[in-house]
Amino acid sequence: MVVDHRPQVRQVLLVTLALNLLVVIIKGSLGWWTGSLSLVADALHSTTDSASNVLGLVTSQLSSPKPDREHPYGHQKFEAIGALGIAAFLGAAFFEILKGVLERLLSDENPVTMSPVVLWLMLFVLGVNILVTYYERRVGIKLGSKILIADAHHTMSDVWITITVMLGLIGVMLGYPQLDIWLAVPVAGLVFRSGWEVLRENLPWLIDEMAIAPEAIHNLVMEVPGVINCHEIASRGLIGRQLFVEMHVVVDAQDLATAHGITEDIEAKLEDRFSPIRLTIHMEPPNYQSEKISYGEDSENGKDC
Repeated sequence: MVVDHRPQVRQVLLVTLALNLLVVIIKGSLGWWTGSLSLVADALHSTTDSASNVLGLVTSQLSSPKPDREHPYGHQKFEAIGALGIAAFLGAAFFEILKGVLERLLSDENPVTMSPVVLWLMLFVLGVNILVTYYERRVGIKLGSKILIADAHHTMSDVWITITVMLGLIGVMLGYPQLDIWLAVPVAGLVFRSGWEVLRENLPWLIDEMAIAPEAIHNLVMEVPGVINCHEIASRGLIGRQLFVEMHVVVDAQDLATAHGITEDIEAKLEDRFSPIRLTIHMEPPNYQSEKISYGEDSENGKDC
């Protein structure tokens, strides 16, 4: 049974959006007040946090797991598309930060001013970012929400960026104003890394990469009484969210009712391990054999089912 977690996801995104907007206001104000390039870059990164929350709310509304006439496999890939949007936001922030670094290096200006109040406010912001990261990741893992987990990755990068910026601001207070510029570079690197991780985790879902090793499915199916042979196993989707599995099987049955009962046992076995799952089984003649467990295997090198 497919469970719709979108109301819980939207609630989490609304809470984190409010906290992220607070962080953006504080960082932007401090960046304008101090003239710190690394602080401005940090505020820009936090702006993408808020934008990704809005994007997540939109895609969460669209990503219903329930199938309909136009989308018989559900709408959940909208959520993965939303996660890729977050990666795009991170990429834009990366280039904006590097642009600011080059502009500052090519100019003779050094407008950074500091005070202890700025560091205390940044410490408060750091605490908010850590709270948001823990909250989103915990709920995201519990619900199996890619958008929440991706957004938690994004916010975690904000935690490290804020720590880096604080080190630069301390350096400015100690008389090393150039440290503010140079520390903006690792900030850009952390932003890029976060975007790459989000991209890497969501592309396999969108391109229907294998979700479960065919051998793992094969071993489970062969434990079902009455199964003689199983082959050409394919899977896609996400474990814990929605899986689609196809396979060809040969069963020891003399009539359709018995064969149907065996396929029901197969479905129950896989549902117990990988729920929720939608399974399609193609029945083969009793004397049919195949060495190809999965697609793309050479029959010479494949294993006998």
